[in-house]
Amino acid sequence: MKIRIKGNSVRLRLTKTDVRSLGTAGVVSDKTSFGTAVFTYQLQLSSNQNDMNASFENGTVTVFIPESMVNTLVHTERIGFDTRQDIGHGETLFILVEKDFQCLDHTIEDQSDMYINPNKTC
Repeated sequence: MKIRIKGNSVRLRLTKTDVRSLGTAGVVSDKTSFGTAVFTYQLQLSSNQNDMNASFENGTVTVFIPESMVNTLVHTERIGFDTRQDIGHGETLFILVEKDFQCLDHTIEDQSDMYINPNKTC
């Protein structure tokens, strides 16, 4: 799983393994160590809500996703879901959870567990 944060926007990109794990275990997480501190990010199933939301506590970003969205990601070709979470003071947090596609350009990143890019030409 990859995370991209910019301003009031959080984007999680999921590999095939991440989507399967989310469907079976109900959570996918990863972390980045900075030596003395660890930044953790996770996507977690929430069975009691209708939309995604996020929190940041103790160095961990958690995006909560409803079971219906998880089932759709696991069992269909749907690419992802997005929402805007009211965070007060007239601001919102944009949240996007999506399947990660293979890059169209040359990269050294291992892309074997990513979804085939629908814009790829053969």
